[in-house]
Amino acid sequence: MPIGKVKWYDTEKGFGFLQAEDGEEVFLHASALPAGTTEVKAGTRMEFGVAAGRKGAQALSVRILDTPPSVARAQRKPADEMAVITEDLIKLLDSVSNGFRNGRYPDKRVAKKVASVLRAVADDLDT
Repeated sequence: MPIGKVKWYDTEKGFGFLQAEDGEEVFLHASALPAGTTEVKAGTRMEFGVAAGRKGAQALSVRILDTPPSVARAQRKPADEMAVITEDLIKLLDSVSNGFRNGRYPDKRVAKKVASVLRAVADDLDT
C-alpha cells in the first residue's frame, strides 16, 4: 500500500488531497478515513489503497501512521498564566453582560476587541 501525507483537507466539505511518496496527488474523501476520524491535518502521514476514480486516483481504506507535531501545543502558555488570562476574560465578559442586562449591545469597537480576545483564548485552549 502506498504511503503519503495529507496535502490539505477541508473538514466542512469532507474531502482533500494526499501527496503520495511518488509525487502523485490522490483524492481523499471523508468516507475513506478510519472510523471515528472526522478531520485530519496537513502533514499527517497515511497509508492508503488507491482506486481509479472518475477524475483520477482516489484513496481507499486510509490508515493514519502519524500526525504532525502541533506547533501550537509546543508554544502553549503555562497553566498558571492561563488561569490569570481566564480570570481577566471573565471580568471582561461580565462587563459586557451588564450592558446586555441594561438592554444595549457594546459599541462596534468594543465588540471587535472582545471577539478578538475570545478567539485568542479559544486558540490557546484548543491546542
